[in-house]
Amino acid sequence: RMAAAFGKIVVGTYVEIKRSDGRIHQAMVTSMNEDNESVTVEWIENGDTKGKEIDLESIFALNPDVAPDEEIAPSPETPPAPTPLAKVNRIAKNRRTIAPSKNDTPSKDNRGLSRRKSNCVKEVEKLQEKRERRRLQQQELREKRAQEVDTTIPNYEILYMIRDFRASLDYRPLTTADVDMRLYLDVITIPSKDVVMVHEPKQKVDLTRYLENQTFRFDYAFDDSTTNEMVYRFTARPLVETIFERGMATCFAYGQTGSGKTHTMGGDFSGKNQDCSKGIYALAGKEMSHFKPNYKKLDLQVYATYFEIYSGKVFDLLNRKAKLRVLEDGKQQVQVVGLQEKEVKGTEDVLKLIEVGNSCRTSGQTSANAHSSRSHAVFQIILRRKGKMHGKFSLIDLAGNERGADTSSADRQTRLEGAEINKSLLALKECIRALGRNKPHTPFRASKLTQVLRDSFIGENSRTCMIATISPGMTSCENTLNTLRYANRVKELTIDPNQVIDGGRPNINAVNQVDLLDEEWLSISPQRDDLKLLCEQNEEEVSPQLFTFHEAVSQLVEMEEQVLEDHRAVFQESIRWLEDEKMLLEMTEEVDYDVESYATQLEQILDQKIDILIELRDKVKSFRSALQEEEQASKQINPKRPRAL
Repeated sequence: RMAAAFGKIVVGTYVEIKRSDGRIHQAMVTSMNEDNESVTVEWIENGDTKGKEIDLESIFALNPDVAPDEEIAPSPETPPAPTPLAKVNRIAKNRRTIAPSKNDTPSKDNRGLSRRKSNCVKEVEKLQEKRERRRLQQQELREKRAQEVDTTIPNYEILYMIRDFRASLDYRPLTTADVDMRLYLDVITIPSKDVVMVHEPKQKVDLTRYLENQTFRFDYAFDDSTTNEMVYRFTARPLVETIFERGMATCFAYGQTGSGKTHTMGGDFSGKNQDCSKGIYALAGKEMSHFKPNYKKLDLQVYATYFEIYSGKVFDLLNRKAKLRVLEDGKQQVQVVGLQEKEVKGTEDVLKLIEVGNSCRTSGQTSANAHSSRSHAVFQIILRRKGKMHGKFSLIDLAGNERGADTSSADRQTRLEGAEINKSLLALKECIRALGRNKPHTPFRASKLTQVLRDSFIGENSRTCMIATISPGMTSCENTLNTLRYANRVKELTIDPNQVIDGGRPNINAVNQVDLLDEEWLSISPQRDDLKLLCEQNEEEVSPQLFTFHEAVSQLVEMEEQVLEDHRAVFQESIRWLEDEKMLLEMTEEVDYDVESYATQLEQILDQKIDILIELRDKVKSFRSALQEEEQASKQINPKRPRAL
């Protein structure tokens, strides 16, 4: 409950305000400031949101119906100092503003008092009076609440602050039938269909606890009672028609581990079993059959692919998790080599493909969730006309944004997973930011995720939708705020189609700094260059130690690929050596075989073996050194301390 001085005013109340030019119109109260007894209001003018801070006297003068029923009597210990009538407008009991006439002049006593007391003294006395008044009100409120509060509940102070706030919004708080309040505290309020409010618990220097209410506005906001069908209706469904119009559509779910991304995209869970028919993947596939008859003349075929990006590697979930390669052609178009496309005839085919893919998807335990999806899952619906691509809809279930929580793990595989997940999410954010600001270079190569999604963000007919999933618990408050801020950046992405060229990058005359770098360095490892650019642009989020770790991980992944490729080549060469040696041994079984020829050929084979095996051994040694460097770099990262409440 707000202080009695605010009368009937609550956040969300519409009041009349008077502008500096004399205009009077309505505005909505967005915050109430007890310190200086004022309110902040906002209104929309010419499409822009404007706001200002107005004192309570001015509000009550124009809105007597929201003024307090009774004036609060001043404390007897500190009576208010007399003030000249000509300088202060008082609110009468009928709450009408009384303005003194121009002919009124202060009496001699008042003039003498004004001379005796400076303006500074008067202001101090006013502040003392207000402070004492607030103390009495707060004391009465505490005494009243002490009789109702169950102090055995952890964070009971924060709980009752949130309840009081929601009471002013007619928002039903969670009851003990919904969840045990002793273990869980909901800090999310959705006051309207497009607003999300986070009640962040804070603590003052004097250990007084309070709430900082942070508001975010999006196209739509859904509470925990909303079904997947409703979410799909307002997010992915409007994008389906885009791909029939030769467009590229993308819908991805982003959020903290355990916030419901896989539930939203893949379907409802019942224990370990997932109902794929209730997820956005299946709902989008079903929607295709509704649009297809309208485009019957185009003779379109529908195909689907399903793959995951795990620890910087791409795997086909519809082909026994076969490892794939992501390559870039001369036109800067990204190709996933070997990815199988399955033709889809109806909804049942889509459900079957999703079930097969979900059963193969990589999951594991993290510091945030015991059954976390550790990979980015990409389900694509592709329309083809006479073999050529007509449109593509990419539906992406991103891995959890752990924000480096697992990069300091003792297990190397967990560290590498966490590093790749965080790097790809950081690259995704930076690519969106670069495109929104029309930067000359976009660091797509910094991660496999942004490489694969490159064509989805650029183009004359490309549309993207982001679903941000959040956990309402107080313990997840910081991650929830990070997710909502990330979504705010995505919302600002705007691309001018006139500035897009065939190569897929904004047509800007500015010199690309990356093009000025050493071509040999870029040809060796363009990923490293994009990673460096990525970290330089996010110095606040990426510490020097974390950058060193990401660099070590990137080098490790590149060397691993090289060692595996060379090992396969040596294995194939060994088969040829065995055939040659077999022929030599068969030659020695002859009575009069050429001994010199035998010795010469055997020496050549052994020399080849030695050279190739020594080269492979040196690469393996370097790879082991890279493993040690990665481990040392991970120990230099200081784990992020949780914010004290």
